[in-house]
Amino acid sequence: MYELSYSKKILNQLKKLEFANKNRILKSLERIRIRPYAYIKRIVGTKFFRLRVGDYRIILDIKNDKLIIFVIEMGPRKNIYKK
Repeated sequence: MYELSYSKKILNQLKKLEFANKNRILKSLERIRIRPYAYIKRIVGTKFFRLRVGDYRIILDIKNDKLIIFVIEMGPRKNIYKK
């Protein structure tokens, strides 16, 4: 089972969310710990992956050798890919 690791940026973003959205996102992240590749897609042209949770997209980096899923950033679909 993979371990979840969060960036400081995403921890601040989670604090600002409503309880229902935060709970939904955290449950989705817990679900992907067992088989992450069943739920995520690679972002074209990068080494990162994305997870769709409602209107939000979560950007992930997976380190298979250490079994770590590093959660980099999240945001609404219209804003997240512009960076």
